Amino acid sequence: MSGPGRAVALLRACHPEPTVAVTLVSAALAASTGRDARGASAVVAAVLTGQLSVGWCNDYVDRERDRHTGRADKPLVTGDLPAGWLRVAAGVALLCCVPLSMLSGLTGGTLHVLAVLSAWSYDLRLKATSLSVLPYAVSFGLLPAFVVLGRPGAPAVPVWLVATGALLGAGAHFANALPDLDDDLRTGVRGLPHRLGPAVSGWAAGLLLLTASVLLAVGPPGAPGRAGYAAPVVAVVALTAGRLGGMVRGKVVGSVLGRRGGSRAMFRAVLFVAIVDVALLLIRGRTLG
Repeated sequence: MSGPGRAVALLRACHPEPTVAVTLVSAALAASTGRDARGASAVVAAVLTGQLSVGWCNDYVDRERDRHTGRADKPLVTGDLPAGWLRVAAGVALLCCVPLSMLSGLTGGTLHVLAVLSAWSYDLRLKATSLSVLPYAVSFGLLPAFVVLGRPGAPAVPVWLVATGALLGAGAHFANALPDLDDDLRTGVRGLPHRLGPAVSGWAAGLLLLTASVLLAVGPPGAPGRAGYAAPVVAVVALTAGRLGGMVRGKVVGSVLGRRGGSRAMFRAVLFVAIVDVALLLIRGRTLG
């Protein structure tokens, strides 16, 4: 494959959707909490390189599992990218992340580096253990703290902000695992969602994100506003609809095809609640500006 083709394959291997999503949300949170253009740019550079390193590390570590499950969307499986390229890219991105994080100050920068290393610990070891949720909670809890601490004067980080990040991260872990539980189990991955099963994991994701909605409504100073009051209600309605839809679809798919089919409905409901929570986080982040 040509150089440009391998560059495209490298981008495909970085998990572009979550990489872009986390970077954009971090940039928006930086802006909403009062960081100027230079500060927001520093956040983008640090978070982007950190997310790139995590995505590339994940695809490199999971390359044999992906081959076993026939993941045609993975460049290492299709042969579009040598494994060595991904290993080097992950290391270089991680090294770049360190000085870029320090542009936001020593304390904030150190927290971001720890958040990235926590994510690496998931890829390298904790993914297949009962502690699989821990790196998600730690990394997403530290991320907003990094954004806030990078502001001039290094203001104190409110507990509600760190707790909300941790809840969103933990909920994201359970939600992200739902569609791939069976494939993961076939390749020996038994993280906490796999041990709990799809039904419990779906509810765990929903309840964690619902708790984040409530915390975002009552945690920051000032009145919650319409968005703050509405978010928990929307979360309850969406999760209930996802559960009911999953039960109906699961029975139909199970009777016709002989397999479980309800996890996708709950996954979509949880994803919707996560989007609502992130939007509310950006709105309530203005109280820190």
